[in-house]
Amino acid sequence: MRLWTVHPKYLDRQGLAGLWREALLAQAVLRGLTRGYRAHPQLLRFRAQAEPLSAIAAYLHAVHAEAVLRSYRFNGTLIPYLPKPALIMETEGQLAFEWAHLKAKLALRSPDRLVACQGLLLPEPHPLFTIQPGAPRDWERSKYPVPA
Repeated sequence: MRLWTVHPKYLDRQGLAGLWREALLAQAVLRGLTRGYRAHPQLLRFRAQAEPLSAIAAYLHAVHAEAVLRSYRFNGTLIPYLPKPALIMETEGQLAFEWAHLKAKLALRSPDRLVACQGLLLPEPHPLFTIQPGAPRDWERSKYPVPA
């Protein structure tokens, strides 16, 4: 499961569709509707919120908005309209870590999308996140290093 800190606009078709599925799974986990993935580290920052379901709903709404911009047919009725949550603080190191991870994925499956991001040191974050200084999260297990 990868719930990107990176803004969904940078994802390729496969990445955006995968994010949609994984965020819907995260919503189901947070609602207590699944047996698996309950201890997944990607859910820690959502569970830490005062209203975890509002946070994942806001996350999903932004993913859905990107899909609509691309004329994809993601079912927005799967997302409840809940009170808007506070922004989630995330670190610059986490954003850089995920950016390196995403660029490696794009290089393999969507090089044209990677070319469009050339020269961008750090991407915009997903609208739910506000970025502060700091290292990548301890729960990260990806093999992609943060660029120096």
